[in-house]
Amino acid sequence: MAWARFPYPDPGYVYTAASLKKAWPRLHAGDAEPWPHEAPVIEAWIAFHAGQFEQAASLGMEAGRAGHAAGYAVADKAACIHATYLEKSHASKSERFQQVVERCEQQQDRQPANAAAFYWHAYALGRYAQDISVVKALTQGIGGKIKTSLDTTLTLAPRHADAHTALGVYHAEIIDKVGALVGRLTYGASRSEAVTHFEKALSLNPDSAIARVEYANALIMLDGRKQASAALALREKAAAIAPHDATERLDVERARRELED
Repeated sequence: MAWARFPYPDPGYVYTAASLKKAWPRLHAGDAEPWPHEAPVIEAWIAFHAGQFEQAASLGMEAGRAGHAAGYAVADKAACIHATYLEKSHASKSERFQQVVERCEQQQDRQPANAAAFYWHAYALGRYAQDISVVKALTQGIGGKIKTSLDTTLTLAPRHADAHTALGVYHAEIIDKVGALVGRLTYGASRSEAVTHFEKALSLNPDSAIARVEYANALIMLDGRKQASAALALREKAAAIAPHDATERLDVERARRELED
């Protein structure tokens, strides 16, 4: 079955190889992905940024199988972003995340210094955990795997802003689901660590809408209505950010929906 189309096509999200290289530092301030030098991988990223997620995943996989390992990063990102925002089928979404997890674990064995293989492993596991319930995921040991992969990501790529955002979510969700005491004693989760990671993410990538959205939700999980004003300010700032590609547009639209709720 064909993947659902990106609903906000915009010529401003369509890059050439030259314009993508120029915009790369801004577009990849979140994932710290290095500029790819292989033409097939660049082509896959062009499709990704335009919102052609299925094509990006296909091109990335083709590049990876052809020996361009960097292709797997775009394939994994395209699969995860599409599943998170656009896939309606619960079964298809779950299958997609599990495929990314398996692919990343294989890549980790082959390329233990590849930060993307650890980050997308954590991302896919995290979204899968949210899908089946965080509590159930914790009993299955998924939480520990997520944290290990995120910690490894930051060891390999210290400026990986999205990994800091994901760790902020990790700490907040555990505290929200099992409480501060159990969260700290059993999983090493703490409010201060959550806030530290979100602040670090925004210092590394000040234009990130998704970091602000996740930070806002985390504050509500951690402190409830006491942080309503701070959460609102974060969502308003996220909703006002001008997106530079399809994923940023999806993040901004999420912020706008949460403001309306």
